[in-house]
Amino acid sequence: MSDSYFVHPSSIVDEGCEIGKGTKIWHFSHIMPNCRIGENCNLGQNVVVSPDVVLGSNVKVQNNVSIYTGVICEDDVFLGPSMVFTNVINPRSAVNRKSEYKKTFVRKGASIGANATIICGIEIGTFAFIAAGAVVTKDVPAYALVVGNPARQKGWMSEYGQKLEFDTSGLAICPESKEKYQLKNGVVSKVSHG
Repeated sequence: MSDSYFVHPSSIVDEGCEIGKGTKIWHFSHIMPNCRIGENCNLGQNVVVSPDVVLGSNVKVQNNVSIYTGVICEDDVFLGPSMVFTNVINPRSAVNRKSEYKKTFVRKGASIGANATIICGIEIGTFAFIAAGAVVTKDVPAYALVVGNPARQKGWMSEYGQKLEFDTSGLAICPESKEKYQLKNGVVSKVSHG
C-alpha cells in the first residue's frame, strides 16, 4: 500500500497494480493483478476490478460493480450502483473462452446508470448517458442518451448531464452550464467559446 492512495483494510490489492494519487478503494473490494487505476478515483464497496483493466483519472465506481478484463474506462467516467459489464459474447461454464475476451471502451465523461448492462465489444462515446436499467448491445454515440432493453437512443445530453433540446438550426444550450452544442449529421459537438 502507498501513502498516496487509500485502501480500506477489508479490501485486497494484488501485485502489479498501478494506482494513482488520491484514489480511494472502499470496503470488501478486490483489485486484481496488473490493473491501472488513475488519480482521484473512488471505488465503492464490493467492487471487483479484474486483471489488466484500465481506469482513467476521476472515475467513480459505485457499490457492487465488477469491471472485467477487456474494459477500458477513460477519465471522468461514472459507473452506477450494480451496473454490469460482460467480456464474452457466448459464455459457457464448461468452455474456456479467456482468449476470446472482447474490448469495451467507455470514453471520457460517460455515465452508466444503476443496474445497466453493457454487452462486451462496444464503445460508449464521450459524455454518453446510459439510463438506469438499460441493456446496451451496440455502440453509443458521444453525448447520446440511451434507455431501455435493448437500449435505444432517446435524445442527447450535455457534459453536465442535462437533456439538450436542439432548435431548427441544430443548436442547443445546456440549461445548467449555458454551454452551446451543435447537432450536425447525427453528431453532437460542443461549440467552442471564442
